[in-house]
Amino acid sequence: MIADGDRIAVALSGGKDSLMLLWILTDRLSRIPINYDLHAIYLDPGFDGGFSSALTDYCQQMGYRLHIEHTSYGTDAHSAVNRENPCFLCSRKRRKRLFEIADELDCRKLALGHNKDDIIETLFLNICFAGEISTMVPSQSLFKGNFTIIRPLAHTEEATIRKLSAELHFPDFINPCPSANSSSRQTIKEILQQLYEVNCKIKGNIFKSLSHVKKEYLLK
Repeated sequence: MIADGDRIAVALSGGKDSLMLLWILTDRLSRIPINYDLHAIYLDPGFDGGFSSALTDYCQQMGYRLHIEHTSYGTDAHSAVNRENPCFLCSRKRRKRLFEIADELDCRKLALGHNKDDIIETLFLNICFAGEISTMVPSQSLFKGNFTIIRPLAHTEEATIRKLSAELHFPDFINPCPSANSSSRQTIKEILQQLYEVNCKIKGNIFKSLSHVKKEYLLK
């Protein structure tokens, strides 16, 4: 997933997952036999009450390189001119711009903070809202192999990240997006949580099933 000499763009959202990803990738450099460069990127979505200044101060304190770009992706996606799902449009614009900035920084890899729970939730989102069986993968080569998305936290549960974040006293950056707690992903998360409470093995079994597909028992 990561090789000696890599230049890696790390997408920051201000959430615990991306902060943990940047911390881990930085911390491990002192203990491994390879070296790589990290460049954190934060795209401010343009909402009132944003935390760009606080995030800048935190990254300076931690010694992280940070590229901040102020956009109107979030406000445009929630405006009357947008007839699509606001989360879909905002996400699409942010992803495109992350690729562009990573290229400008000469980074051939983009690290995202998606965790095990995110991967399971994406499976159910795609089944319910896109009519397909698919999810995110830990490493994904794009553009004829010239660029790679990596998800180093893909096998780490959200609860583990939250626990370690508290132990490390990560700051709380409040997401100002009006859809933060009412998105389709949040709905799926709540449904899955009800399932997990029925049987503690369900989450592990769902995750295992993503690499244990019996195609002969799927419709063609």
